[in-house]
Amino acid sequence: MDALTPNSTDSLAAAAANPRVRVVCAQPSIANHFLAELRDVEVQKDSLRFRRNLQRLGEIMAYNISSQLSYTDKTVRTPLGESSSQHLRDFPVLATVLRAGLPFHQGFLNYFDQSPSAFVAAYRIEGTAQVQVQVDYLSAPSLDGRVLILVDPMLASGKSLVQTYRAMLRFGTPRQVHIAAVIASPQGVEYVTREVPEATLWLAAIDDDLNAQAYIVPGLGDAGDLSYGSKL
Repeated sequence: MDALTPNSTDSLAAAAANPRVRVVCAQPSIANHFLAELRDVEVQKDSLRFRRNLQRLGEIMAYNISSQLSYTDKTVRTPLGESSSQHLRDFPVLATVLRAGLPFHQGFLNYFDQSPSAFVAAYRIEGTAQVQVQVDYLSAPSLDGRVLILVDPMLASGKSLVQTYRAMLRFGTPRQVHIAAVIASPQGVEYVTREVPEATLWLAAIDDDLNAQAYIVPGLGDAGDLSYGSKL
């Protein structure tokens, strides 16, 4: 799909205007540079650099999300006296989908370094717009009363992310939910915000559309393959 249709244009505008959607790269910053490198087919030949850029965007998003968390005043002793500062009240649970989400998750873990983690092995049966999702493995700490940050690089149709989130609720009900992705489609944003209204959605960018195979256009390709090599 080379150009936006009127419907996709409307969807893109609606997604960007949603008050529960935060687009990190809407304003110029170093995040835009990292995102551009992730998309570049020449830079993508370096899988180490690709993974590092996913980590960097995870770190930037972690910093942005941190402004929405709860803090407590604490006095610390310095070599020359005392200083009053704010400390994070409790570290969020960081959840991701194997394997594509691992570098992005690491960026969040670099900042929320005391956070417990949750992992989901899920995959979609590809090739048609009717996406089917299979969840094979799920591991998580208790989510009751916790802040949950669910991260996945690509938010295409949104069905796999919503199914992953619902599967995680067997471990408890979080008090606050954040979902982070690097690139999303307008359709995916609409679906996730409708199906998970309690979540705030954090994105680097919202792209034009989905193609007939439910891939994001222009997107960046398969984040898992670009990070770790092609799969059979």
